[in-house]
Amino acid sequence: MIAVLKQNATNEQIESLTAWLKERGLTVHISRGELYTILGLIGDTSRIDTELLEGLEMVDSVKRVSEPFKSANRKFHPDDSIIEIGNLKIGGPHFQIMAGPCSVESLEQILSVAKSVSASGAAILRGGAFKPRTSPYDFQGLRADGIDILLEVKKQTGMPVVTEIMNANHLPMFEHVDIIQVGARNMQNFELLKELGKLQKPILLKRGLANTLLELLMSAEYIMAGGNHNIILCERGIRTFETYTRNTLDLSAVPMLRQLTHLPVVVDPSHATGNTRLVQPMAMAATAAGAHGLIIEVHPDPVNALCDGAQSLTPEQFAEVTEKVHRIRGIVEPGAALQ
Repeated sequence: MIAVLKQNATNEQIESLTAWLKERGLTVHISRGELYTILGLIGDTSRIDTELLEGLEMVDSVKRVSEPFKSANRKFHPDDSIIEIGNLKIGGPHFQIMAGPCSVESLEQILSVAKSVSASGAAILRGGAFKPRTSPYDFQGLRADGIDILLEVKKQTGMPVVTEIMNANHLPMFEHVDIIQVGARNMQNFELLKELGKLQKPILLKRGLANTLLELLMSAEYIMAGGNHNIILCERGIRTFETYTRNTLDLSAVPMLRQLTHLPVVVDPSHATGNTRLVQPMAMAATAAGAHGLIIEVHPDPVNALCDGAQSLTPEQFAEVTEKVHRIRGIVEPGAALQ
């Protein structure tokens, strides 16, 4: 349920109403816009007399929300959420590119990539320290040593880092990681999501290989229910009957999610296609579709990469992608290209 308050509602009135609602066992999420203040009511709203609430002088209207995701719902929060990562912002008019190798291999490798992608317009460094792999015999990442390398490169370059977590027990290692990524295989690891809800740190939540948008938003809801609203959604392709690409990039998810939720949406064209030649056109298409950012795999020597070399761009290819994305951003958001 949402209660839309009138423009002239005072802070005292809002606090009094919020306290009254909380006494009835509801969680109240307050969203203050330019014209209205919206109270999102989460819990058993059947105990609330809608007519009584709507009859209050300060209340403009009351609506019941049928969707099961509440905190992530744009009806609860009409304005775009803007997630802050240090001095950077993502969401609304703010667009960011995250780039780096699929897996951390060495300090020299990550430092080289960080410098090259930063020079080409990426603001956030990505790199996998823990790598979930289909085969137990494949490279699983450098784990704690990989995180140490990422943090050392962050120290040297000033770039915030994003890396994937696989186990809630690993959280102490991620204390200084700027964005914690929840990979596609863990999108419905609800116990992990609950632990991430206790943090006040940005979470990059990837859509599962065979999950609907509703399921993605419900996973975001798990994190938000714990109090952490710093969530960035990521479309990374879903599994279909098509075999020419690694996954099928569902670009319709971008405008659909922007309609359903206030959370920022980024796209991963690397995992979606699994093919270097397709990364550039899909990055451009995702930007045109309204994505708030991209996460792209870049490796100095893709042929010899320990993980996902077939979908990794060289630094030179990445520079070409960002140049074209920059031009598309100038059309989609005039005056607010790459920020």
